[in-house]
This record gives sequence, C-alpha cells and structure tokens, in this order.
Amino acid sequence: MRHRHAHVNITDPSALRALAHPLRLRILGSLRADGPQTVGKLSGRLDAAPGSISYHLGTLEKHGLIELAPELARDRRERWWRATAESTRFDPAAAHENPEQQAAGRAMRTTIVHGYAAALLAYLESEETLDRAWVAAGTIGDSLAWLTVEELAEMSRELEELSTRWAGRSARDTGGARTGAHPVTIQYAAYRRP
Repeated sequence: MRHRHAHVNITDPSALRALAHPLRLRILGSLRADGPQTVGKLSGRLDAAPGSISYHLGTLEKHGLIELAPELARDRRERWWRATAESTRFDPAAAHENPEQQAAGRAMRTTIVHGYAAALLAYLESEETLDRAWVAAGTIGDSLAWLTVEELAEMSRELEELSTRWAGRSARDTGGARTGAHPVTIQYAAYRRP
C-alpha cells in the first residue's frame, strides 16, 4: 500500500486528458470524499454501469491516481479501490511553454468547472430541503477587486491556505465525523478578467 499524499501534482498530458473525463473525475472525487469502494458501490453511488466504472478505474490506476486496497477485500474476488491523494494540483503557468500540456490542462479544468457548476445548481435545487441553519451558514457571492499581479498571487495563496485549514478540520479519516459535521464543498476562484 502506498502512503496517501495530501496532493498529487499532474504534469503529464496523458494524465491531464484522463482527468478531462467527467465520470473519471466523479469516481476520483467519490473515492476521496467517501473512502475506498468496490466497483459495485461506485456504480450505485454514481449511477453508472459497472463495466464503465471498471474501465475508468483502470485508467485512473494507470496514472497513479488510485490504487487497489486489498486489505479491505473479504475474499479473492472482491476488489476495493482508494485514492492515492486527497487532491490534484495542476500549474497552468508551468505549462505555458508546452502546448500539449497546456491544451490537456485546459480540457481537464474545463471539465472541473462544468462539475462545479453542476454541483452548485444541485445545491440550489436542494436548498429548500435543508435545515434553515445550514442555508444561513452557506454563502454564494462574488466581488470585483482591482489588484496587481502580486496582490492577486497573495490573495490566491491566502484563499488556498484558508481552504486547506478548514478542510484539515475534517474528522472523516479519524474514525467518524464530529457530531453535526457534514461534507461542505469549498469553492473559490480568483483570476484576472479577460
């Protein structure tokens, strides 16, 4: 078993293209959020055919994003899978001089942004079913700031540090969630407007 890392940095265009597939991103996201699972569990959770799940698991394994968890199997036929890292990182600035890496990274990030939009819309549709306190505690918004490139870089670091600090409070891997704790999606974006 490999040690599970906090982050995996992706630079290989083939791996970036692999992550440009929406179901692969959902599989990887489910393994990260919900822990190790079998093909059957993933199939039910993601409403996808087992054969399709198996195929995409193979692609994710090929790129080192997931691995088998044989210690969880109850018999020789059962296969459990787990993510090898908590999150994926890609540096688009580092790919600036590599057109293949840049195109593959853009394809992956486009798929991720579509996923963000779908998740936010799903939240809005479910909001009326949530306890009022959870709705009041959340936020969706934006602001416009006039910044230098150095200030934008500083703000981006601060946003990532803030997100990492709060995500670090998660008790999922320590034997169960704290009383009243539920998964919360943290999204942020800071970029120069074109």
